[in-house]
Amino acid sequence: MAAGIDRRRFLRFAGAGVAGTSVAGCMGGSQSSSSKKLQGGPLKIGVLAPEPGNNPIGASIANSAKLAAKQLNDDGGVLGANVEVSVKDTKEDPATGKRKYQELTVGEQVDLTTGVFTSEVQMNLMSSIAQQQTLHMSTGAATPEATRKVAQNYDRFKYYFRVGPVNSHYLGQNMVDFAKANFESMGWKSVAILAEDYKWTEPISKALTGSLSQAGIDVPINKRYAGGTQNFSPIYDQVANAGVDAAYVVMAHTGTSAVVQWHKQKRPFEFGGIHVPMQLPSYYKAVNGACRYAVTQNSATPTSKITKKTVPYANAYQKANGKYPVYTGYITFDAVKMYAEAVKQAKSKEAGKVIPKLENMSYTGTTTSSLEYYGKDHEYPHDVKYGKKYAWPVWLQWRETGGSGSQEVIWPENLASTKYQAPPWIN
Repeated sequence: MAAGIDRRRFLRFAGAGVAGTSVAGCMGGSQSSSSKKLQGGPLKIGVLAPEPGNNPIGASIANSAKLAAKQLNDDGGVLGANVEVSVKDTKEDPATGKRKYQELTVGEQVDLTTGVFTSEVQMNLMSSIAQQQTLHMSTGAATPEATRKVAQNYDRFKYYFRVGPVNSHYLGQNMVDFAKANFESMGWKSVAILAEDYKWTEPISKALTGSLSQAGIDVPINKRYAGGTQNFSPIYDQVANAGVDAAYVVMAHTGTSAVVQWHKQKRPFEFGGIHVPMQLPSYYKAVNGACRYAVTQNSATPTSKITKKTVPYANAYQKANGKYPVYTGYITFDAVKMYAEAVKQAKSKEAGKVIPKLENMSYTGTTTSSLEYYGKDHEYPHDVKYGKKYAWPVWLQWRETGGSGSQEVIWPENLASTKYQAPPWIN
């Protein structure tokens, strides 16, 4: 069945018994005469976020979608149509995520879904995205398996795009690129790779294996540890005994225990890599400064002027919500704004007409001045492009300024606000 009015009519009947909660609209702007320019009423955005009421990652997704919608509505909407946002809690559970996706697409008949943090939830949605033929712009999950499905069957899975972050393969490549550019000046001649055993870290481990050694960096330990690990002392004893300069980490779910114990025990090695909790601007206070001198990759910081949109977005988010966003916020904001631009260009919200606009667009977002997607013949079609001209993550070090913590960018050089500094307990 082709996408469009016929499918909508069908779903309207099929979804009658599945209809979920009412749409939480972000009102503003005018729907008078200009709303007739876009067929089919308001532009409906369905948001999938983990615990948006208290999880900073989920809150950043939900609040950024609402902020983007408000700005669009304040500017007259999209081709005169109001933008409405409906948020559903995935609870980081694949079955719940799928149920909420059905409520948004079948029940509320949204025009776009966005968000999703964990790869496990995202992969459980792929068949539903293909079935519903509703555009999905992913803004958190990093597994490359999603875009591999687009490569394997473009016609079936072309409704999926990843706005960011770069997929796990490129996250690992970026760790290699950072190492080549900075390890010598940081004094990191040898490192222990520590990756939590979740699906999102598998391609990163694969990208790192062998690549650092080929770059002349000694890697005596390359360890994937259990996802539920809370006691890092045995692992840190191995790292210390190996005599390496640093732990090069890949952590999200286990990151807080790891960095707090590293700092509390004053371990004789430095600490950095991809550490998702440290990307949160309020993290310093949350761990009583335990992240000081630790390093993490990130998509952006509130003060890094990656594009002309980065700082204004971060400040607008802070003004609306009383705190700064984490990376999923920047990406979700870009997703909604980029989708709106594609709808304007297509003069339609039908997926079949919007997809070619997204495929051929180069968009200035908050994390890159050239947000573009790989083409259908690439290994990862519809994945955000990685590279210096495209999505190019920043690396920050937590430092103490005036008794509180600050995220200081150390790379790339054009955005750096300071140089890397080793912890004072390291000789």
